[in-house]
Amino acid sequence: MSGPFKLSERAQSLKPSATVAVTSRALELQRQGLDVISMSVGEPDFDTPPHVKAAAIQAIEQGKTKYTAVSGIPELREAISEKFRRENGLHHAPDSVTVTSGGKQALFNAFFALLDAGDEVLIPAPYWVSYPEMVALTGAVPVSVPTSPDTGFMLDIDLLASKITPRTRMIVLNSPSNPTGAVFPPDTLRAVAELAQQHNLVIVTDEIYEHLVYDAEQVSIGTYAPEHTLTINGASKAYAMTGWRIGYAGGPKHVIAAMNALQSQSTSNASSISQYAALAALVQHEETTKFIEMAKAAYRERRGVMVQGLNALGLPTPTPHGAFYVMANTDRIHENELEAARIILDEARVAVVPGTDFAAPHQVRLSYATSMENIQEVLRRLGQLVK
Repeated sequence: MSGPFKLSERAQSLKPSATVAVTSRALELQRQGLDVISMSVGEPDFDTPPHVKAAAIQAIEQGKTKYTAVSGIPELREAISEKFRRENGLHHAPDSVTVTSGGKQALFNAFFALLDAGDEVLIPAPYWVSYPEMVALTGAVPVSVPTSPDTGFMLDIDLLASKITPRTRMIVLNSPSNPTGAVFPPDTLRAVAELAQQHNLVIVTDEIYEHLVYDAEQVSIGTYAPEHTLTINGASKAYAMTGWRIGYAGGPKHVIAAMNALQSQSTSNASSISQYAALAALVQHEETTKFIEMAKAAYRERRGVMVQGLNALGLPTPTPHGAFYVMANTDRIHENELEAARIILDEARVAVVPGTDFAAPHQVRLSYATSMENIQEVLRRLGQLVK
């Protein structure tokens, strides 16, 4: 490329998303006035709880709109510390907690604080698309550890162990998982913790969907190997606060300090108003728990209809035990998941996410964070398509 604005090797190394074409096509169809139902959304369809919104309004009215400490207001870090103790059995003092602009920034800061060029990072697949890209930006090497829909995308510990080399530095976990909804059972997490202890590895665990669990037991792996674990979480999914951009992390004090140093040279503090909103979600936990239980009941009902309906159409779909996604095999439509997603969009007017970027061949992801009416209409349209 001529001229002064030659892109850096780092920028050029980022892989373009294979889903961009499908997303762009969906938007174009909507602009044409066609009725496209999106099943690709990765956020709750519920509004932020009233007591959380009220706290944000109060913060604005009280002038709490200035810079805060890079790591977050003390009250919020104390509330997160107490949340870790109360809900997860983790013991992170407030100075071992940091607040970030969304869970994604917490992950980004963690990877840049802990990884060097050439380090290897084990990531169970299918995985959230940003994990390997973030890891690669640090110069480290993402190493995929495949799981199978036949087992409900459960992690094979023997396979994970076989991927460990002298260069392995970290294991990234996401349970409940985006995109599969898999929830790793306690025995699996204990085995991962033992591997980390045996090989002196770091575990970065993304528990953003921890409250959205059905028919399974959710355990924080940090209870098994606290000295090896950095726990990432946030307000987005459980509290329906995706746009508020509040994430957080708890772990060893020196790691949190390094993450804070990185953040001080990039974004500085998360939004002050959003911090006070998140504080209300955590300290008024009885009200928050009522909201979570309401949302979970709706998700559970939607999950049942969607899984049963997709399987009845000959699109094999394991029952997920967490989050609000299902992974459906679309070989009946087309053996290539990108082409299947295109056909579903063009012919059924339903937007789904092909599994390509998730390392999930033959699969597409559908979100049930939408109305029951939409789910039933999607099943009707897919039924016409496969017939």
